[in-house]
Amino acid sequence: MFLCCWLVLGALIPATLSIDPGVKVRLTEKGIEYGRQLGMAAMQQKLNSIQVPDFSGKERVSPIGKVRYNLSNIRVLKVGIPKSSVDLVPGTGVKMSIGDAFISLNGRWKVKYLRIIKHSGSFDLNVNGLNIATTISIKTDETGRPAVSSDSCSAAVGSAKVKFHGGGSWLYNLFTRFIDKALRNAMQKQICPRATSVVSDLNPQLKTLNVLAKVDKYAEIEYSMVSSPTVLKSSIDLNLKGEFYNIGKHQEPPFSPAAFNLPPQNNNMLYIGMSAFTVNSAAFVYNNAGVLSLSVTDDMIPKSSPIRLNTNTFGVIIPGIAKQFPGLMMKLLMKMEKIPTLTFETNNASVQATTTVTAFAIQTNSTLSPLFVLNLEASVSARMFVSEMKLAAAVTLNKMDLTLAKSNVGDFQVSALNSILQVVFKWVVIPTVNVQLAKGYPLPTIGKMKLVNTQLNVLKDKLCTANESSIDPFSFFSEHGDALFQPSLLHLHWDVILEPVEGMRL
Repeated sequence: MFLCCWLVLGALIPATLSIDPGVKVRLTEKGIEYGRQLGMAAMQQKLNSIQVPDFSGKERVSPIGKVRYNLSNIRVLKVGIPKSSVDLVPGTGVKMSIGDAFISLNGRWKVKYLRIIKHSGSFDLNVNGLNIATTISIKTDETGRPAVSSDSCSAAVGSAKVKFHGGGSWLYNLFTRFIDKALRNAMQKQICPRATSVVSDLNPQLKTLNVLAKVDKYAEIEYSMVSSPTVLKSSIDLNLKGEFYNIGKHQEPPFSPAAFNLPPQNNNMLYIGMSAFTVNSAAFVYNNAGVLSLSVTDDMIPKSSPIRLNTNTFGVIIPGIAKQFPGLMMKLLMKMEKIPTLTFETNNASVQATTTVTAFAIQTNSTLSPLFVLNLEASVSARMFVSEMKLAAAVTLNKMDLTLAKSNVGDFQVSALNSILQVVFKWVVIPTVNVQLAKGYPLPTIGKMKLVNTQLNVLKDKLCTANESSIDPFSFFSEHGDALFQPSLLHLHWDVILEPVEGMRL
């Protein structure tokens, strides 16, 4: 309802199976307070739409006698909500309260008495002491997205003061005795349906959660909820699956997410934590897709490099190559032999990769003659960053170890090839990998959510982010939050802005 924002954030999670999540989201009191402010704007809009029916009747009013009256064209001019609060009910949901609200209206009046005397004019009406209380539950729908509903609502209108323009003082007696209570009851009956409508209006927005987000032609990531939201005294915690799959083929990897907790922080509005499981599931998916391989040829090496991929260069180190395959260009096929593994340590993310490097001589007829096969163990450091609504990365080579697996050109000192492979990694492999990593993969989002002022921390076994936010009156809603990625954990901090989804106004 008025929880617009935070419910939408709280929306970042549907509930399904009770398994450990790959991603966790925490909405703090700071985020909930921001949601309250935006929610009040939505509630004011709804109260502005209250339609007060015309009132007419015939009553005996002193000292006039029988009077026929009619109040018509009553419309709302202004709604004020000076007091409101949002309270979390641990294990249950949210309670939203509005106190001392007021509604200003005006309309037309006319009366007829003594059979022939008619008077008319306008009036101003102020309805004060409007109190509303509603409880909201957060559940999950059949698609794994969040859904909200209003479990209960109560409303009371305290008093109404009217000022008639034109007519006599006896009009006030007419209003006090016969119109006041009926008018307040007519308005009161419309308040809870509107409050409930604010809540239900959130569900189309929550439906925009990217439960299954496409990454590229090979992979997609699932962000469905794996358990019901946990409502605590000062936060709402949400558990997302956070697992990569091959498009059209959801095969579970040979490892499971480890349990992890978000750091006990509450300075920001939103925290997101991602465990190494999520990133490692991506490696599993791309390995299954057969795309973790790279062919390197001489034209990929900068012309300024003295090291060339040809048998002349390699023949200096491996005489058998110069003797058997003189004057030919070469090709290196680098292929992942094991699923790469990512680990998070404090302020550092590293990837261990096991590959084979097969060297070929390219014959004049373009056929490939295998020369040798190397086993290569590489370690790279990964710098994570958020670009728009995606988590991206860039890697740098830490070290690599080479061993000979097979040779068709005789024995040789493998270590002598280290400088050549360093050049290949520096100028070809690392840049190629970084181009792909820079594309990033989608973070969980609702509608047109934007992140600003992002901070990202790597904790042991998880990645975390957090953010601050500012209110943008032209946005559906804004937040500051932290995102965390953990057991090896990535920690992100940012501001979140949700722009209006079509049909949603503040």
